[in-house]
Amino acid sequence: MTINEIQDEIIEEFAGFDDWMDKYQLLIDLGTEQEPLDEKDKTEQNLIDGCQSRVWLVAELIKEPGDRSLEPGVIHFRAESDALIVKGIVALLIRVLSDHTPQEILNADLYFIEAIGLKEHLSPTRSNGLLAMVKQMRMYAIAFQAKAD
Repeated sequence: MTINEIQDEIIEEFAGFDDWMDKYQLLIDLGTEQEPLDEKDKTEQNLIDGCQSRVWLVAELIKEPGDRSLEPGVIHFRAESDALIVKGIVALLIRVLSDHTPQEILNADLYFIEAIGLKEHLSPTRSNGLLAMVKQMRMYAIAFQAKAD
């Protein structure tokens, strides 16, 4: 699935709810469905700067097809947060950007954030955190792409 197809799928899911309390609940549910990080991954190095809550993000460049049956050259993200809504937000970002190539991630226009109304329903500190998460994911893409070149 392309990044845009995934974004369109998310927009459709959120369109099914009129009330923002229901949308927050969907975010919380998405976050709780996410696989927790190993304690060894919850390091200072994996913490995202700029988030009020603690968010750990781990990225791995897939070098050869493995047990996850991912294509070589894609970045696989894993993350966790100590805040429920933030955990849901990072789960959405992972759903959209994980398992794509660095170039696809760098070229992605993350229009779903605005389309589902997320931007306008987050506090300023959570909005800053969202931007910090996106920035960190793109930084990983830049780093992995530079290594490959």
